[in-house]
Amino acid sequence: MSDPLTEPTVRAVRAASTPERPARVALFPTCVADLATPGPAAAAVELLEACGFEVVVPRAATCCGQPPLTSGFPGEARRLATHWLDTFGDAEAVVVPSGSCTAMVHHHYPRLLAGADLRRARDLAARTYELSQFLVAFGADLPLRLEATVTYHDSCHMQRALGEAAAPRELLGRVEGLELVEMADIDLCCGFGGTFATSFPEVSVAMADARLAQAVETGTHLLVSSDAGCLLHLQGRATAAGVPVRTRHLALVLRDALTSPGGSP
Repeated sequence: MSDPLTEPTVRAVRAASTPERPARVALFPTCVADLATPGPAAAAVELLEACGFEVVVPRAATCCGQPPLTSGFPGEARRLATHWLDTFGDAEAVVVPSGSCTAMVHHHYPRLLAGADLRRARDLAARTYELSQFLVAFGADLPLRLEATVTYHDSCHMQRALGEAAAPRELLGRVEGLELVEMADIDLCCGFGGTFATSFPEVSVAMADARLAQAVETGTHLLVSSDAGCLLHLQGRATAAGVPVRTRHLALVLRDALTSPGGSP
């Protein structure tokens, strides 16, 4: 079996094939949406429908398998990955409001799976997009306006594993009235890391404090990201420490800009 790490990247495969604009997309809401914060997934549906897509959310959708994988249980992760392929295998395109889950599908499924499942994983990965990637590639030119000054946090998995940092910024740049002020270190980790935050709470909190300090230094009070896990972690720490920073998912900011022209988040 060939080494999945030597295979062409999903980005290269897409560029070579020039995928057509799908008419119907499947949304993977993620575990965080199911268990803690459904707002970003609901906003993603609104944005996709505003762009003219038919959106379905499969009832069988569960977890992508990242939590057990990063906790040292590849067998359990493999079963969830196989179920994910069964659930979304027929979709024209899969859209995920999380860079972390998208990176799991793109880069860890080929490491976990073999044979026919490996072929299915590669095929489906080429049709699986993080939300901002999909909107940049296929979204309509929506009227977006929001009077706000924000800073943006790149989640580690989205930036390092998925290799995506440009798409969210391009979308924020399309919002009339919105100013993006970058933090000093765009690649600084927030300290969440899923189970890392519970296994190493002292380190995790210190990392969150460092990230929040950089957000405060920008002079903005709204921190935007494409991963709800990072935002929950940072907002929880900001609230506990009395740091004047609010967090908001990119999907919610774009939905606000679409539905409340001239308003504020």
